[in-house]
Amino acid sequence: MNAPAPLLRRVLLQGRYETVAMLRNGEQLLIAVILPLMALVGLSITPLLDEFTDSRIDMAAPGVLALCAVSTGLTGQGIATGFDRRYGVLRFLSTTPLGQSGLILGKVIAVLTVLAIQTVVISTVALLLGWHPAPAGIAPALVQLVLGAGAFTSLGLLIAGTVRPEATLAITNLLWVLLAAAGGILFPIASWPDVYEPAAHLLPSTALGDALRSALMQAEFNLTASIVLLVWTVVASLAAIRWFKWS
Repeated sequence: MNAPAPLLRRVLLQGRYETVAMLRNGEQLLIAVILPLMALVGLSITPLLDEFTDSRIDMAAPGVLALCAVSTGLTGQGIATGFDRRYGVLRFLSTTPLGQSGLILGKVIAVLTVLAIQTVVISTVALLLGWHPAPAGIAPALVQLVLGAGAFTSLGLLIAGTVRPEATLAITNLLWVLLAAAGGILFPIASWPDVYEPAAHLLPSTALGDALRSALMQAEFNLTASIVLLVWTVVASLAAIRWFKWS
């Protein structure tokens, strides 16, 4: 009987499988790449952001990068995990040498890989459209983008592990639309009524959008937004560990 491959190799192979599966799925590719690109171009050629900035593309690019984290972490991984659970894939893989922790790590690798591809594509198109990110803010933005991906991936896994796959599909897609339109990702919440603004800053979407805009437009590290993202990541992760159902 052959011994199982080393844990690192198992995790990397699972990560590659998860990545390829996400990129081959037409619906996920639409949400992960096509719609963010459409949002980037649309915001750069329409006056929707004119009340917030003198440079449409400089404000649009950070918001669209934040939207990519939502697309891949919440919607993409949530839907994929939900249907894996429905068809017994999670239950089967969790009993193999890969184990539950290896399966989760593989999904994390997939999210980070797809997010890296999204970042390169969106950034390239944004630069062609005239984007000028603050050089000193690029490193903080990458850190906060990964933190945001962690928060939304945890939320995606929590939803996928606690409700039916059809409900996961509906909830994650609805959340994507709501957060993109009114969650502080693409549009700053400065236009919200003052009574709602404090609560809006507690949303992970608002925190990620604000963090990336602070970094890439002003070269500032938004500590408050980063703390909000970290809290969401920890709370959602603990909730997923507590209530996630593997079958």
